[in-house]
Amino acid sequence: MVESPCVRNCCLDQQDCCLGCGRLLAEILEWHQASGQRQLQIVQQAQARLAASQPGLMHPVATPSE
Repeated sequence: MVESPCVRNCCLDQQDCCLGCGRLLAEILEWHQASGQRQLQIVQQAQARLAASQPGLMHPVATPSE
């Protein structure tokens, strides 16, 4: 299971993307039912969104623990 990227700074933009963690609303709602592989994919996509919207700011990549 991958650690949640939530930073408790939840605020959605016009595209339903969280300004705190970079996840889309649908990904936030999916999180607890998602497989470890899917969670890792969500984290990577969220980090890419944050990097694109906030150049120079990047959260560390989460890796699945087994």
